[in-house]
Amino acid sequence: MDLLALTDFNLVARHGGFGKAARATGRPKATLSRRVGELESSLDLRLFERGARNLKLTEEGRALFERTGTLLAELDETAAAIASGGQKPKGRLRISAPMLFSQTAMGRIAAGFALKYPEVRLEVTTEDRHVDMIEEGYDLVIRVNPDPDESLVGRAFLRDRLVVVASPHLSRTTGGPAPGVARGTGERQTWHVKTQGDRSTIKIEPVLALSTLIMVRDAVRAGVGAARLPISLVAHDLADGTLVNWGDIDGPEISLWTLYPSRRLLSARVSAFLDFLRQAFPNGTPDELAAYIGR
Repeated sequence: MDLLALTDFNLVARHGGFGKAARATGRPKATLSRRVGELESSLDLRLFERGARNLKLTEEGRALFERTGTLLAELDETAAAIASGGQKPKGRLRISAPMLFSQTAMGRIAAGFALKYPEVRLEVTTEDRHVDMIEEGYDLVIRVNPDPDESLVGRAFLRDRLVVVASPHLSRTTGGPAPGVARGTGERQTWHVKTQGDRSTIKIEPVLALSTLIMVRDAVRAGVGAARLPISLVAHDLADGTLVNWGDIDGPEISLWTLYPSRRLLSARVSAFLDFLRQAFPNGTPDELAAYIGR
């Protein structure tokens, strides 16, 4: 595949037409048209639908643009960094992060990163849903226990675990259910816990259903019921006796992952952010996150 033709195709796709691309870049319109035509011939695909007044990407053209636009930008960055003697992070960095991590730690992380790398324009979106990185234009996503995805690579940078906590004034019953604060309406009404190696079951009767873990924690602090919460979120409450631990949830640990499309030609911006996270949480333990939240 001709890299120059691919670059010209991306210019036309980004600007929405041959004339607009030519005016924006100073490239001859005829050259852009010829290069795109050569690329279509080599691929045996139509990349644009050419109307009388406008130009529209075909489905195949849109897929090619989405896949190659980031790669070409990274190539340009790499070449510029080599020419200048080193990689200096700059430009736009879009990140999607889960709600709890964003509410408790991401603001401080983003501020520290912005101070260290003032030429990077960091944009963080908070959402727990699965986002399409390529389609929605994200450079990196942070996710909790993500499902395997062959199109993404990454690593776990933090670990946490769930515990059942309650106000010290709330007694754990041995027979009937205890009042509980649920995260949403689908919370289980039976929790399996481990306490000093012993396993037991806690039955709850939900008295509140709240949509965020921060609200759940605040309700538990008020003494309305017990709840399952990450240990990092309640470590300080347990340490000062505001809450008591009824046991660790018997199940897999929570892992926070950073995910990105490819290890190859990883942009200086993404590499810098990954390094910044490693410095903030060098061992990736719940204690580190709890200490970071409590600062």
